Amino acid sequence: GDGAAGDAGELRRRPGGGGGGQRLRGRARRGPEPGGRGKATGRGRRRGTGGAAVRGGTAVSRRVAWWHCFSGIAGDMALGSLVDAGADLAAVERELAALPVGGWSLEARPVQRGGLAATEVVVQVRDTAVVRTHAHIVGLITEARLPDRARRRALAAFAALAEAEGRLHGRPPAQVHFHEVGGTDAIVDIVGTCVALEILGVDEVRASAVAQGSGMVRSAHGLLPVPAPAVLELLAGAPTYGTDVPFELTTPTGAALLAALAEGFGPMPALRVERVGRGAGSRELSGRPNVVQVVVGTAAEEEAAGHPVVLLETNLDDVTGEVLAHTLAALLDAGALDAWVTPVVGKKGRPAHQVSVLADPERAASLRALLVAETGTLGVRGRRLERWTAAREQAEVEVEGYRVRVKRSPAGVKAEHDDAARVARLLHRPLRDVARQAEATAGQESRPQLEPEK
Repeated sequence: GDGAAGDAGELRRRPGGGGGGQRLRGRARRGPEPGGRGKATGRGRRRGTGGAAVRGGTAVSRRVAWWHCFSGIAGDMALGSLVDAGADLAAVERELAALPVGGWSLEARPVQRGGLAATEVVVQVRDTAVVRTHAHIVGLITEARLPDRARRRALAAFAALAEAEGRLHGRPPAQVHFHEVGGTDAIVDIVGTCVALEILGVDEVRASAVAQGSGMVRSAHGLLPVPAPAVLELLAGAPTYGTDVPFELTTPTGAALLAALAEGFGPMPALRVERVGRGAGSRELSGRPNVVQVVVGTAAEEEAAGHPVVLLETNLDDVTGEVLAHTLAALLDAGALDAWVTPVVGKKGRPAHQVSVLADPERAASLRALLVAETGTLGVRGRRLERWTAAREQAEVEVEGYRVRVKRSPAGVKAEHDDAARVARLLHRPLRDVARQAEATAGQESRPQLEPEK
């Protein structure tokens, strides 16, 4: 059923009243075009300038919709929340008109639930007894000329439903017959939600933990426990919890939308909030507002993941400088990414040295053993870190007939010290003169594409 807190016997089964065409009643708010620069009114007002953040002319942010399912979620509630957040209902209806299904009308009503203003979306249908197969619904959605992403999202939601029903009844998904969730109003709710997401320019969907009711509900298969088996199948792996509300809070269509569209579950992600909307269920609940809330905003930029490394450290107060120098050289020869020594003051005020080793995770064990063998330390500590390196490339240049290796990076060119020192000795020239000549020569040559170093 798709009015949260409705029962499964009423699932998508609302009184007829639609004519052969599609009718739109109630408030129609102007929403943004995909990408989001339109104007909205009411609670769907924009907070901030909207649109993707731009750096150097390149969009680097994404628009996220996060559903707060503290009173569950249903298909009509999801659609209502997006309309309440500013998705133009008339635009949704125009896209839905492409579906080869008639006999329905769409209405959005301003309501109050638990003292909160919300939008209740009602789909009235003329024929409530239609049983469709998954293949039939796929054909209907595919035939409609919907926006590509909206079509893919709607197909994914019904595929999730088919797979869940197939597991419950021991049938292949292609052979599943939808009863309540195959009705015209369920199709309108699911496809309409996907279209509304597109109108708001939503790139990513997320959700909170999902509330469930309790008791029993009536369905085409008879009485079923709450949460309904299909809901539990659809939300497998997602965080969900029960309440003492004696009604169905989360319905199969709402669960299917989350199963197919949500890229993650948890608290509200870091967002620059632009819109907030609430979609109402069909009844009042005691002690809580019967709404699902959607928050739409631009996600905070996420820094690209670095290369995983392990930092090994030990403190030494009883080794000589010669041993320390040999240990660093041995660690680097054995594949350490870097190794260094830091003077520290140890226990009882003793001067000491901290040896640090940066290593790839797969080499950490062997380098730890080498550190113990070379220094005799009684303990090594370690922690996992991430490492970000600048793009670079190796090259060779000639200085008076001798080869010198150099590194090129966005920051400039650097001669390899060992090579420059060798050539300086051979030419009886100052080291810094040789290094400068090598770097100047490398800077004049063409630069191939640089790649980050691990």
